[in-house]
Amino acid sequence: MTTMDGRRAGRRSRAASRRRPEVDGSLLRWPGAARPFALFAEVLWVGALVFVVALPVVTWPAAVAAGATHVRRFLYAEATAPSTFFRDAVRALPGALLPGIGTTILGVVVAVDLALLADGVLPGGALAATVIGAAGLAVLVLTVLAASLWSPGAAWRDVWRVLPRVARADLSGTLSIAVAVGLAAVITWQFLPLVIPALGMLVFAAVALGERRLVRWAAEADQSGE
Repeated sequence: MTTMDGRRAGRRSRAASRRRPEVDGSLLRWPGAARPFALFAEVLWVGALVFVVALPVVTWPAAVAAGATHVRRFLYAEATAPSTFFRDAVRALPGALLPGIGTTILGVVVAVDLALLADGVLPGGALAATVIGAAGLAVLVLTVLAASLWSPGAAWRDVWRVLPRVARADLSGTLSIAVAVGLAAVITWQFLPLVIPALGMLVFAAVALGERRLVRWAAEADQSGE
């Protein structure tokens, strides 16, 4: 478990200890998910918020980071006012702007290269298109993963430092984010207005995978401590 995830797990554990027990004396791990329709509505709302902040394109990592923080707050029944989301986006922007610019330039390069390959201008054909597309997808997935790891008060340099370790330790989660990115792209390509729910589902998937990772690592830590 990384130091960043350890601090986050500690905060969630302390918050859980303050929640009111259920009738049977248990505690909900994610009380915000107790009402599925409310959770679905919040995911759509987060998609709209992320879309607004990501409109300049280069701000998309900050938008995803703020969206992931917003969803985590909702899952733990914490305050989720829109003003808090925009405040998180502003806090995330300085460290996320350079990755946003870099991925935007990379996206343009990949799109141009794929268009040239489709027209037969560049040699290599299908193989070159596969390599270029896979490289672009890998960078996009890792940036989404990094944005989902960010939290208010965390330094982006710490996020980038632990990113390779997290990606390797939870390889299935990293691949799941790649699938989520692909599905979001296909949904948006089929009908552009669906970009809002697609963004919301992508952010929710990243957060859900992160929570799964924390649960698994906490269980492993408990087992090693026995």
